[in-house]
Amino acid sequence: MDLLTQEEYQAIADDLILPTSAFIDGSYRPAASGATFTTTNPATGEALAKIAACGAEDVDFAVAKAREAFDDGRWSKMHPSARKDVLIRFCKLLTRNARELAVMESLDSGKTIYDCETVDVPETIHCLKWHAEAIDKIYDQVAPASDDHIAMVVREPIGVVGLVLPWNFPLLMLAWKIGPALAAGCSVVIKPAAETTLTALRVAELASEAGLPRGVLNIVPGSGADVGEPIGRHMDIDMVSFTGSTVTGKRFLSYSAESNAKEVVLEMGGKNPCIVMEDAENLDVVAQHVVNGAFWNMGENCSASSRLIVHKDVKEELLSRIEDHARHWNVGAPLNPETRMGALVSKAHFDKVCSYLEGAENVRIGGKAHDGAFVEATVIEVPDNSHTLAREEIFGPVLTVIPVAGFDEAIRIANDTEYGLCASIFTANAKRAIRGARSLRAGTVTVNSFGEGDISTPFGGFKQSGFGGRDNSVHAHDQYTQLKTIWIDLSDDADEAVD
Repeated sequence: MDLLTQEEYQAIADDLILPTSAFIDGSYRPAASGATFTTTNPATGEALAKIAACGAEDVDFAVAKAREAFDDGRWSKMHPSARKDVLIRFCKLLTRNARELAVMESLDSGKTIYDCETVDVPETIHCLKWHAEAIDKIYDQVAPASDDHIAMVVREPIGVVGLVLPWNFPLLMLAWKIGPALAAGCSVVIKPAAETTLTALRVAELASEAGLPRGVLNIVPGSGADVGEPIGRHMDIDMVSFTGSTVTGKRFLSYSAESNAKEVVLEMGGKNPCIVMEDAENLDVVAQHVVNGAFWNMGENCSASSRLIVHKDVKEELLSRIEDHARHWNVGAPLNPETRMGALVSKAHFDKVCSYLEGAENVRIGGKAHDGAFVEATVIEVPDNSHTLAREEIFGPVLTVIPVAGFDEAIRIANDTEYGLCASIFTANAKRAIRGARSLRAGTVTVNSFGEGDISTPFGGFKQSGFGGRDNSVHAHDQYTQLKTIWIDLSDDADEAVD
């Protein structure tokens, strides 16, 4: 897709009709209380819209409609190929409205239009299409029983699912969850982050237009206390999938234990190591990967490479090249297609990130904040892994540098964290690369690159980065289904017993 000018994007923004109501049972409706909250453009601080501020009563209504849709089979019992056809039509509508969604996403989240146009929206559509195409290609199984028995192992949709979304990738994380959930035949009740509600509401409208039956996809906006907790505690929700902070994610385990023991899948924080050994090839390319890993999406990324663990022999040369590349990661107006880093998502989050920069020593690159919304690409060297900047997830464009003297030390420091989402290692030694990848306690390890794999590879974490399942790949379908064993007795004795 060719990018437009900032003026053309602004013209689209000026003409947008922003959704403001909850989407339940196939139509927009206000919160039962009539309450609203204001969503703002984080880059300007200007109000965008007043959104329905839902509560427990709205969650109850949405769950009831989702249960009704699930139980009568309008989606859960639809032929797999028919479900696929609906989702493919949905993808076509998303494609037709891609630019509108990209601008809406940028306005609401502070993300750059460059990322929205080239990454978030295309990947959202690709994710949904991939799971749609998988619907009629995932087979059940027959277990190796005796000649007198047939043992079938079948997948069934788990039921009504609560999906609680983060604010850093509103569209893409929505797709990561509804793709496999809808493919499996579930009905869903979705709580978007209060900071970034708009695109989820618009996507629900497009899904309905594509033919998704009413009640199957419901969007309930509001706060964590008013909507998230009622979803977590609801006695008629069968499973919750949450992406967000580790602190909040743990609450859903408590909610489950205190209600109906619903299944819980958590994708949470990260303090991801990037190891660069002394034999890493082409430090200029390495620097490009490091910069992209640390500063993409303003560092508001759970898989961001926030700890650079670099061999002391190449540290200075690598940092010099990182500085060269970081110059191109300019901050500015998100609707300017030349901007690489937009606004942090909210004033509260901006203040949090800035608090880590106050009094920071040995700032190698950046370290400045602008206009109450923007933070420069920042690199800070610390003496060891015990430093606060090396321990806590900042969730901003801040790269912490830790020098090491060897491979074993690098692996030890990389694993010295409560998190285990992603990691990367750069080395020209294939044996060392494989040893390192196997030794790193993380759900995704990349070698000589930064990344998260793709739609075909499972994404999730070890330790306090994740629990209960994986996003992406066919493995994502597992968390939205239950396995049922059907045991058929074919023996003559069985016939005689019936007679």
